[in-house]
Amino acid sequence: MKKEEPDYKKHLKGIVLNLPETPGIYQYIDENGTIIYVGKAVNLKRRVSSYFQKNQKSIKTKRLVNNIRDLKYIVVNNEEEALLLENNLIKRYKPRYNVLLKDDKTYPLICITNEFYPRIFVTRRRLKGLGTYYGPYTYSAPLVAVMGLIKQIYSMRRCQLQLTPERINQGKFKLCLDYHIKTCKGPCCGLQSHEDYMKDVSEIKEILRGNTQTLLDLLMDEMKSLSQQMKFEEAQILKEKYELIESYRAKSAIVNSYINADVFTIEMNENIGYINYLHITNGAVNQAFTFEYRKQLDESEEELLQLGIIEMRERYGSKSPEIIVPFKVYMNLANTTFTIPQKGEKKKLLELSLMNVKQYKLDRLKQAEKLDPDQKRIRLLKEIQDQLKLAKLPAQIECFDNSNISGSDAVAACVVFKMGKPSKNDYRKYNIKTVVGPDDYASMREVVGRRYKRIIEEGGTLPDLIITDGGKGQMEVVREVIEDELGLKIPIAGLAKDNKHRTSELLYGFPPVVIGIKQSTPLFHLLENIQNEVHRFAIKFHRNKRSKSQIASVLDNIKGVGQSRKEALLKAFKSAARIKAASEEEIAAVIGKAAAKNIKEKLNGDS
Repeated sequence: MKKEEPDYKKHLKGIVLNLPETPGIYQYIDENGTIIYVGKAVNLKRRVSSYFQKNQKSIKTKRLVNNIRDLKYIVVNNEEEALLLENNLIKRYKPRYNVLLKDDKTYPLICITNEFYPRIFVTRRRLKGLGTYYGPYTYSAPLVAVMGLIKQIYSMRRCQLQLTPERINQGKFKLCLDYHIKTCKGPCCGLQSHEDYMKDVSEIKEILRGNTQTLLDLLMDEMKSLSQQMKFEEAQILKEKYELIESYRAKSAIVNSYINADVFTIEMNENIGYINYLHITNGAVNQAFTFEYRKQLDESEEELLQLGIIEMRERYGSKSPEIIVPFKVYMNLANTTFTIPQKGEKKKLLELSLMNVKQYKLDRLKQAEKLDPDQKRIRLLKEIQDQLKLAKLPAQIECFDNSNISGSDAVAACVVFKMGKPSKNDYRKYNIKTVVGPDDYASMREVVGRRYKRIIEEGGTLPDLIITDGGKGQMEVVREVIEDELGLKIPIAGLAKDNKHRTSELLYGFPPVVIGIKQSTPLFHLLENIQNEVHRFAIKFHRNKRSKSQIASVLDNIKGVGQSRKEALLKAFKSAARIKAASEEEIAAVIGKAAAKNIKEKLNGDS
């Protein structure tokens, strides 16, 4: 018997079937009447219908659809109106399944207040109604430069007095130090007219907007007019102002002055999209801002970039006729063209924006890793997984190495890294038992076989990745043991060294191929650390074994020196050579006078 469809699904089907094929906004509502998602569409019917298809692959989208109980929509005239309305509704309702704009870092702004005699100052707080804001300034250098220019050219008040015409006329204020050092013209006492003060404010606004060329043209016209009127002193003052602004413009311009555009670039990781915005006015960067969107429904680069373009242009009131982007963006804005530059000045701006967004992404990553060091290790393990195309994260990596001198005192070692960290309790040392002479391949075969046979017998945890300290030969030996003899499926890689015995390349696959990893990267350093660690562990074990054998041979058949005293001497002096070099008193301090005398007599006689 077919299961009856719930009432809410019938309700939703009825709405979807009757949706218009026009641009608009749709809102998904849950059982509590809360808006959980807001979206835009060029064709409402086609877009909304796509969410309710049976072959929906996205798990996150399926979760959203399961929570939908009602649907509302708003029809608009065109795509631009849909983009703007979507942005406003997301900011108003903050729906659960929409991308979240993460903008928690407060960058400095320049504020020009709405007072009768406006003040100009730097702030990190945007207070509604206080005044007009310019910025944000993500880097201090441009902020310092423009504020220095304003201070150098204009004598603006810095006090916080309530300067109203009535209070000024009543003589409520006195001249302060700023007037006497000529950094203020005394508007509080009527010594600077309101008209003259506001003329300076108007010029400052043009500088902050990046319209320095317009201001320079006005100053040049005014300068010529004063010269014709024989007012040379006033013209000289304007000339000095002109030169200062021209110098500032030349330093701040990075491309030709004809370019007025907005530049957007994006970088992605698994859960976050990072977007950089540059506002270019007359070839100079007038605004620069990087922000991030936290993904909710597997949004694409294009979807996030569209949201970022609308958000930034609305936030900063940009009307630039051109938007420079790194790839095709399917959106239409009135009186605006989209450009994907391939070369030239605009390409230079795109590269500058991309450099900024990559640096921001790196900085955020470093901050996160400082707070949680495990994040860095997990990221590196994911990189290994991606590079080697492993089915699962290599949470446990084991690495093998041999050590011997002409086949004598042959040993091997295995080090274990769990979640990118050495797990020293799991390290293992092996005396080579079945191999005669210097045969690294046979030694590797013996050790790998012994280790994993025992793990299988004891029901232990097998590694996610095996690494050999060596190249193709060692890898093949390990493969024969793991796959042919034991029937296991464990990925095998090799770390080869150069002629200076330094880690040089990572090998993977059969036949082995070199995996391209830059040597300066954290991933390469992790692999290098694994190789150095297994080499250190193997060498240390080999040296200890060799020292013990040397001491044993030297101290054999000496009266009063048994196994315990041999071990005590080894612990104290580390090697046979040091025992020979030690005085009788030093040896006696370890094993007693009688035994020490016998040792010195024996060693002196042998020498």
